[in-house]
Amino acid sequence: MDISDEEGKLLVKIARDAVENYVRDCERIEPSKDLPEKFYEKCGVFVTIKKCEYGEKNLRGCIGYPYPDNPLIEAIIDSGIAAAVEDPRFEPLSADELDEVLIEVSVLTPPELIVVKSPREYPSKVKIGEDGLIFRWVWGSGLLLPQVPVEYNWDAEEFLSHTCMKAGAPPDAWLSPNVNIYKFQAIVFEELEPRGKVMKKKS
Repeated sequence: MDISDEEGKLLVKIARDAVENYVRDCERIEPSKDLPEKFYEKCGVFVTIKKCEYGEKNLRGCIGYPYPDNPLIEAIIDSGIAAAVEDPRFEPLSADELDEVLIEVSVLTPPELIVVKSPREYPSKVKIGEDGLIFRWVWGSGLLLPQVPVEYNWDAEEFLSHTCMKAGAPPDAWLSPNVNIYKFQAIVFEELEPRGKVMKKKS
């Protein structure tokens, strides 16, 4: 799915509105009926919330839908609310924090299974800054977005290891022949300041 800069700004605004409306009034916004047609197509999406603290942008919540199971607009609203109040790693976002957080929206391509003859080929199949990863094993799965290894300056092996750990697996579990690893890409738009200018994120 192609997303223009203007459409990306609108998606971020909708995510922001969903977060603020739910945090302040515990109400889910209803999407407009006159949005671009592509907003009603099924698409994977994640909403990330970061808090500006002491000159740093610290993660405050991140939840989404890896697979295209829901219309984009519905997934944006639900993911924004969930990132604000349901991420188990954090306390629910408070109304007092709304002026201090940045909203980021990642629109995902459908995940694609990485096929290898040997697990040691996985690093060569992963492009840092382009690919996100999903690691799936018998006990569950974990996902990391394409922008994460760029932010932490990881190489492909580190990225694979951290995705394993996100799934609750040992960091070297990607070397097991009994797991599945998927990759996907994302178009990412982020606020540069709370309620401020929105830019397409570059890897």
